[in-house]
Amino acid sequence: MSTIFRWFFVAMVIGALSACATPTRDAEDAEREAERAAAEQAERERAEAEARALGRDRQFDADALDDPDSPLAERLVYFEFDRDEVQSQYMDMLEAHAAYLSQNSGARLRLEGHTDERGTREYNLGLGERRAQSVRRILTLNGASDDQIEVISYGEEMPVAFEQNEEAWAKNRRVELVYESRR
Repeated sequence: MSTIFRWFFVAMVIGALSACATPTRDAEDAEREAERAAAEQAERERAEAEARALGRDRQFDADALDDPDSPLAERLVYFEFDRDEVQSQYMDMLEAHAAYLSQNSGARLRLEGHTDERGTREYNLGLGERRAQSVRRILTLNGASDDQIEVISYGEEMPVAFEQNEEAWAKNRRVELVYESRR
Protein backbone atom coordinates (compact mmCIF):
# COMPACT_ATOMS: atom_id res chain seq x y z
CA MET A 1 0.00 0.00 0.00
CA SER A 2 2.83 2.32 0.63
CA THR A 3 3.82 2.01 -3.05
CA ILE A 4 0.33 3.02 -4.14
CA PHE A 5 0.41 5.86 -1.65
CA ARG A 6 3.77 7.07 -2.99
CA TRP A 7 2.53 7.01 -6.61
CA PHE A 8 -0.64 8.79 -5.61
CA PHE A 9 1.41 11.41 -3.74
CA VAL A 10 3.75 11.92 -6.74
CA ALA A 11 0.77 12.26 -9.08
CA MET A 12 -0.83 14.82 -6.76
CA VAL A 13 2.39 16.87 -6.57
CA ILE A 14 2.82 16.80 -10.35
CA GLY A 15 -0.84 17.74 -10.83
CA ALA A 16 -0.58 20.60 -8.37
CA LEU A 17 2.59 21.92 -9.95
CA SER A 18 1.16 21.78 -13.44
CA ALA A 19 -2.03 23.54 -12.33
CA CYS A 20 -0.03 26.36 -10.77
CA ALA A 21 2.25 26.79 -13.72
CA THR A 22 1.65 29.95 -15.78
CA PRO A 23 2.80 30.25 -19.33
CA THR A 24 5.75 32.58 -19.62
CA ARG A 25 6.46 34.60 -22.70
CA ASP A 26 9.81 34.15 -24.25
CA ALA A 27 11.82 37.41 -24.32
CA GLU A 28 12.46 37.03 -28.05
CA ASP A 29 8.73 36.63 -28.78
CA ALA A 30 7.97 39.76 -26.78
CA GLU A 31 10.66 41.68 -28.65
CA ARG A 32 9.36 40.51 -32.04
CA GLU A 33 5.82 41.51 -31.07
CA ALA A 34 7.01 44.97 -30.02
CA GLU A 35 8.92 45.41 -33.29
CA ARG A 36 5.86 44.33 -35.30
CA ALA A 37 3.61 46.77 -33.44
CA ALA A 38 6.13 49.59 -33.98
CA ALA A 39 6.37 48.78 -37.70
CA GLU A 40 2.57 48.78 -38.04
CA GLN A 41 2.36 52.13 -36.25
CA ALA A 42 5.08 53.58 -38.47
CA GLU A 43 3.23 52.35 -41.59
CA ARG A 44 -0.03 53.93 -40.39
CA GLU A 45 1.75 57.23 -39.73
CA ARG A 46 3.44 57.11 -43.15
CA ALA A 47 0.11 56.44 -44.90
CA GLU A 48 -1.57 59.28 -43.01
CA ALA A 49 1.27 61.67 -43.88
CA GLU A 50 1.07 60.64 -47.54
CA ALA A 51 -2.69 61.16 -47.54
CA ARG A 52 -2.26 64.63 -46.05
CA ALA A 53 0.38 65.44 -48.67
CA LEU A 54 -1.93 64.36 -51.49
CA GLY A 55 -4.73 66.54 -50.22
CA ARG A 56 -8.26 65.50 -49.39
CA ASP A 57 -9.54 66.00 -52.94
CA ARG A 58 -7.14 63.37 -54.31
CA GLN A 59 -7.96 60.62 -51.80
CA PHE A 60 -10.39 58.31 -53.48
CA ASP A 61 -12.01 55.15 -52.30
CA ALA A 62 -15.22 53.35 -53.11
CA ASP A 63 -17.10 55.47 -50.55
CA ALA A 64 -16.09 58.61 -52.46
CA LEU A 65 -18.13 57.34 -55.40
CA ASP A 66 -21.24 57.70 -53.22
CA ASP A 67 -20.24 60.91 -51.43
CA PRO A 68 -22.22 63.79 -52.98
CA ASP A 69 -19.40 66.21 -52.11
CA SER A 70 -16.78 64.17 -53.98
CA PRO A 71 -15.87 65.00 -57.58
CA LEU A 72 -16.48 61.30 -58.25
CA ALA A 73 -20.17 61.69 -57.51
CA GLU A 74 -20.60 63.59 -60.78
CA ARG A 75 -20.92 61.07 -63.61
CA LEU A 76 -22.46 62.95 -66.54
CA VAL A 77 -20.70 64.79 -69.36
CA TYR A 78 -22.94 66.90 -71.58
CA PHE A 79 -22.19 67.89 -75.18
CA GLU A 80 -23.07 70.65 -77.59
CA PHE A 81 -25.34 69.87 -80.53
CA ASP A 82 -23.63 67.62 -83.11
CA ARG A 83 -20.29 67.77 -81.21
CA ASP A 84 -18.07 65.17 -79.60
CA GLU A 85 -15.51 67.46 -77.92
CA VAL A 86 -15.47 67.40 -74.12
CA GLN A 87 -15.97 70.89 -72.70
CA SER A 88 -13.38 72.26 -70.26
CA GLN A 89 -15.89 72.40 -67.40
CA TYR A 90 -15.74 68.58 -67.17
CA MET A 91 -11.95 68.21 -67.06
CA ASP A 92 -11.53 68.31 -63.26
CA MET A 93 -14.26 65.74 -62.80
CA LEU A 94 -12.77 63.44 -65.45
CA GLU A 95 -9.28 63.83 -63.95
CA ALA A 96 -10.71 62.75 -60.58
CA HIS A 97 -12.26 59.65 -62.19
CA ALA A 98 -8.99 58.88 -63.94
CA ALA A 99 -7.12 59.15 -60.62
CA TYR A 100 -9.66 56.85 -58.97
CA LEU A 101 -9.28 54.29 -61.76
CA SER A 102 -5.48 54.43 -61.64
CA GLN A 103 -5.54 53.90 -57.85
CA ASN A 104 -8.08 51.05 -58.06
CA SER A 105 -6.89 48.65 -60.73
CA GLY A 106 -9.92 46.38 -60.21
CA ALA A 107 -12.41 49.15 -60.93
CA ARG A 108 -14.31 48.91 -64.21
CA LEU A 109 -16.12 51.78 -65.91
CA ARG A 110 -18.65 51.72 -68.74
CA LEU A 111 -19.02 54.90 -70.80
CA GLU A 112 -22.49 55.13 -72.29
CA GLY A 113 -22.80 57.59 -75.18
CA HIS A 114 -26.17 59.23 -75.88
CA THR A 115 -27.57 61.74 -78.36
CA ASP A 116 -30.76 63.67 -78.85
CA GLU A 117 -33.36 62.45 -81.36
CA ARG A 118 -32.30 64.67 -84.23
CA GLY A 119 -30.39 62.85 -86.94
CA THR A 120 -30.63 59.33 -88.33
CA ARG A 121 -30.36 56.33 -86.06
CA GLU A 122 -27.03 55.31 -87.60
CA TYR A 123 -25.58 58.81 -87.34
CA ASN A 124 -26.63 59.08 -83.69
CA LEU A 125 -25.10 55.71 -82.82
CA GLY A 126 -21.81 56.90 -84.33
CA LEU A 127 -22.01 60.26 -82.55
CA GLY A 128 -22.70 58.57 -79.21
CA GLU A 129 -19.68 56.33 -79.80
CA ARG A 130 -17.44 59.31 -80.63
CA ARG A 131 -18.57 61.14 -77.51
CA ALA A 132 -17.83 58.15 -75.29
CA GLN A 133 -14.43 57.68 -76.99
CA SER A 134 -13.61 61.36 -76.30
CA VAL A 135 -14.26 60.80 -72.61
CA ARG A 136 -12.25 57.57 -72.70
CA ARG A 137 -9.29 59.37 -74.27
CA ILE A 138 -9.25 61.98 -71.48
CA LEU A 139 -9.45 59.28 -68.80
CA THR A 140 -6.58 57.25 -70.27
CA LEU A 141 -4.42 60.33 -70.82
CA ASN A 142 -4.85 61.09 -67.12
CA GLY A 143 -3.81 57.67 -65.83
CA ALA A 144 -6.72 55.26 -66.23
CA SER A 145 -5.93 51.95 -67.87
CA ASP A 146 -7.60 51.34 -71.23
CA ASP A 147 -8.69 47.83 -70.16
CA GLN A 148 -10.69 49.31 -67.25
CA ILE A 149 -13.00 51.18 -69.62
CA GLU A 150 -15.76 49.87 -71.88
CA VAL A 151 -17.49 52.11 -74.43
CA ILE A 152 -21.04 51.65 -75.65
CA SER A 153 -23.31 53.91 -77.69
CA TYR A 154 -27.06 54.02 -77.28
CA GLY A 155 -27.50 56.90 -79.71
CA GLU A 156 -31.00 58.32 -79.33
CA GLU A 157 -32.48 55.13 -77.85
CA MET A 158 -32.36 56.02 -74.14
CA PRO A 159 -33.45 59.63 -73.63
CA VAL A 160 -33.85 61.10 -70.14
CA ALA A 161 -36.06 63.95 -71.38
CA PHE A 162 -38.87 63.34 -73.85
CA GLU A 163 -39.94 66.84 -74.81
CA GLN A 164 -38.97 68.20 -78.20
CA ASN A 165 -37.20 71.40 -77.24
CA GLU A 166 -33.62 72.56 -76.74
CA GLU A 167 -33.67 72.00 -72.97
CA ALA A 168 -34.71 68.35 -73.38
CA TRP A 169 -32.31 67.73 -76.24
CA ALA A 170 -29.43 69.20 -74.18
CA LYS A 171 -30.15 66.69 -71.37
CA ASN A 172 -30.04 63.81 -73.85
CA ARG A 173 -26.65 64.75 -75.37
CA ARG A 174 -24.49 63.06 -72.76
CA VAL A 175 -22.01 60.40 -71.75
CA GLU A 176 -22.80 58.55 -68.54
CA LEU A 177 -19.99 57.10 -66.43
CA VAL A 178 -21.27 53.81 -64.96
CA TYR A 179 -19.06 51.86 -62.54
CA GLU A 180 -19.49 48.14 -62.99
CA SER A 181 -16.86 47.30 -60.37
CA ARG A 182 -15.46 49.68 -57.78
CA ARG A 183 -12.14 48.15 -56.70
